[in-house]
Amino acid sequence: MTMNQGDIQRMQQAVVASIREHWVMFLVEGIVLVLLGLLAIIVPPIATLAVAIFLGWLFLISGVVGLITTFMMRNLPGFWWALLSGLLAIAAGVVLIAFPVSGAISLTLVLIVFFIVEGIASIMYALEHRGSGRWAWMLASGVVDLILAAIILVGLPGTAAWAIGLIVGINMLFGGTSMIAMALHARSEPAAGGTTTSSPRPAA
Repeated sequence: MTMNQGDIQRMQQAVVASIREHWVMFLVEGIVLVLLGLLAIIVPPIATLAVAIFLGWLFLISGVVGLITTFMMRNLPGFWWALLSGLLAIAAGVVLIAFPVSGAISLTLVLIVFFIVEGIASIMYALEHRGSGRWAWMLASGVVDLILAAIILVGLPGTAAWAIGLIVGINMLFGGTSMIAMALHARSEPAAGGTTTSSPRPAA
């Protein structure tokens, strides 16, 4: 099923109209995200522990739900693998909730690996597109990713206390700022069909 240009434009107009109708909600959500992001940047250890505990509860709940569904469908193939997966999720959740500091170190190691992979991929992409106008920015982004990975890795285990919280705070700050800008822009946008047409003049 293909969509023509008219369908795409109607979808875009519907999205814009929905944002304009609920711009206050977007504005409030953006302000909350900015405040939480600033708090996470100012006190990153608290945000890091919060992320670890939050992920712990996610693992725990998903593991319990997985075990329930596994026992409900225990006659299906792969029962033991599904059972093992559910038990591992519960174990990971309990460890993250009970020992969030140790969990933060593990999450920081995952963050280091992400920065390394992202940095190498960005550098390779930049080198393959070095004839374009933006390849230098991609190269710089990859180098920055590798530098961040090196800084966090060298500073372990001390960096585990602030790295994840700082990254989450920056992400929430930029996300909240973009939502505020989107809400204010939607408020200032004229409503669809809001333009008035002049009535025809009577014939002399």
